[in-house]
Amino acid sequence: MQEAIVEAAGQIWNYLNEKGEVTTKKMQKDLDLNENIAFMGLGWLSREDKIAYQKKGAHTKVSLR
Repeated sequence: MQEAIVEAAGQIWNYLNEKGEVTTKKMQKDLDLNENIAFMGLGWLSREDKIAYQKKGAHTKVSLR
């Protein structure tokens, strides 16, 4: 399971590096990630202080720091 989380974190980092700020829902859909794995990957990057979160209405947007 940890390998899948690390792989997802890498995909997420590359995606955000290319796209900039996006909603978590769009990121998950574009990367075709399972919701749990997507959020675990974001958590991994958060622990490394590489992700910025911004709440916009009902949506949460993420970007690289």
